[in-house]
Amino acid sequence: MFSNSFFIKSVHVVRNFHLSSQRLEIQKMTRLRVVDNSPIGKQAMAEGKPPRCIQVYNKTGIGKIGDKVLVAIKGEKKKGILVGLKQNQNAKVPKFDSNNIVLIDDNGTPLGTRIHVPIPTILRTILKEKTHAKGADYTKVLAIASRFV
Repeated sequence: MFSNSFFIKSVHVVRNFHLSSQRLEIQKMTRLRVVDNSPIGKQAMAEGKPPRCIQVYNKTGIGKIGDKVLVAIKGEKKKGILVGLKQNQNAKVPKFDSNNIVLIDDNGTPLGTRIHVPIPTILRTILKEKTHAKGADYTKVLAIASRFV
C-alpha cells in the first residue's frame, strides 16, 4: 500500500521534540523580556530579537530576582535588573511566565519611564539592600513601577 519513503517521512515528523531539560535559571545566553518602555527595549522586542544575558553580577553566576545583569541588545551592551523569573522562588515570591528585565544605565537610573508588568513586593527590600550611598540607586526602578504583586 504505502512505500517506505512515505512511512519514514511520517515518522520523522512525529519525532519533532527536544530531549534536553528546560533551564529555568538566569545564566549566560538566557533570553530575557524587556518590560519597561525604553526605546531600545521596545524596538528589540517588536523585532522579535530579545536581549540575551552576557554576565550576571553575583558570585554564583546564576541570576536571582533583583540581581544586576549585563545584556546584549540590538548590538549594544546594556545593564538591567531582573524583576521577574520563571524559576521556582522562595515562599511569597511569585513565579512569572517569562524572565523579565528592566534596563538601567550605569548609575542605576532606568532607561524607561514605566514598567508594564507587576513586580514582586519583595523587590523593595532586595533593591534597598543593594543601594549604597556612593553607588548606584536602584530604588528608582521601584518608583516607575505601577503595580506590585
